Amino acid sequence: MIPEVNAPHPYLSRTRSFTRRGDRMPPRHQVAYDDLAPRYVIDVPRDGGETTVDPAFTLDVADVFGRTAPLVVEVGPGSGDALLAGAAARPDWDFLALEVWRPGIGQALMHLREQQPPNIAFVEADAAVALQTMLPEASVAEVWTFFPDPWPKRKHLRRRIVQPEFAGTVCRVLAPGGLWRLATDIGAYATHMRAVLDADERFALLSTERAPLRPVTRFERKGVAVGRAIADLAYQRR
Repeated sequence: MIPEVNAPHPYLSRTRSFTRRGDRMPPRHQVAYDDLAPRYVIDVPRDGGETTVDPAFTLDVADVFGRTAPLVVEVGPGSGDALLAGAAARPDWDFLALEVWRPGIGQALMHLREQQPPNIAFVEADAAVALQTMLPEASVAEVWTFFPDPWPKRKHLRRRIVQPEFAGTVCRVLAPGGLWRLATDIGAYATHMRAVLDADERFALLSTERAPLRPVTRFERKGVAVGRAIADLAYQRR
């Protein structure tokens, strides 16, 4: 069946918090992806786009990891530093990373290639859409959103992933007492995060101390070197 050209699609019409870049990878990232994606990257059914997840699909996390354990979901793992550090420090937890950019997954896979921890998995998907349906309600112990794109221009502020709608999505998957951990090196974004979550009665600010499993990364050092202060926030689902 040929789709109607002008048929609306809710995923395509919404304001996205990311811009898709090219899928070409540096050779060593490509090698890591080719070698490790069959083990670490979950193939999920799509809903009309490469970063969508069919809303009828529910991920069986126990089947993915072969056990039942506390689940951490990282939104945008970057090069995988926090993911790898967390998995090493807490082998009794499982870590699911949602990333829209395949070369980013390739880079993260390159970094975990030597250790190959058994408690990490990736889904190539837009977290703002996938978390609405892909995981059962109240099934996640922690959600991590470390150094998301700040979209600093005023006309782009609505693209920031930390928005009231996404807070509701995170609340849906977090178990009562679960934590949403966030970090940014952009002061205006930290203020924005506080404004969004302080206004949401489903969350309570628990801490502004550094997340215990979040490592100091090269990216963070660069920010500190140019005078940026790192803001860490931990909000607990009531």
